[in-house]
Amino acid sequence: MADRDRDSEGRALNARPRDGLGRPLPYGAPGVARAPEGVLRSAEESLREAQRLLDDGMPFHAHEVLEDAWKSGPVEERELWRGLAQLAVGVTHAARGNRAGAAALLSRGADNIAPFADATPHGIDVTGLCEWARTLAAGLHGHERPPTAAEIAPRLR
Repeated sequence: MADRDRDSEGRALNARPRDGLGRPLPYGAPGVARAPEGVLRSAEESLREAQRLLDDGMPFHAHEVLEDAWKSGPVEERELWRGLAQLAVGVTHAARGNRAGAAALLSRGADNIAPFADATPHGIDVTGLCEWARTLAAGLHGHERPPTAAEIAPRLR
């Protein structure tokens, strides 16, 4: 059995380089710098960094930033951040050509953030994001080629 990248407790590490959509590349290949995991950011910092990554066509990396906010944020906002992370993964799947996976994640993400629409936490356009996600999910099957991540990146605010 080949050695796998593991931490001292046996958990898998993601040491392989990745492309802009998070796909693993061969060891030694030049990859895209990954967003460091486990970083505590303010909501403002998380949204700003996630938007930058989405705009740059790196939704997988945006998902990692949003996942950190989901895991470290206030309990009452966890489903919001989880849903935002799911939207980023939906964009990742769409750009990779996985239409069914994209539609499922986009719909699930929209469902998770929808309860926050009246509150507009941190200036997030929850209503607009839900509409964007559901429209994109419904329209993915009409594309001949997968859209680029930057073409379909949402505006979080």
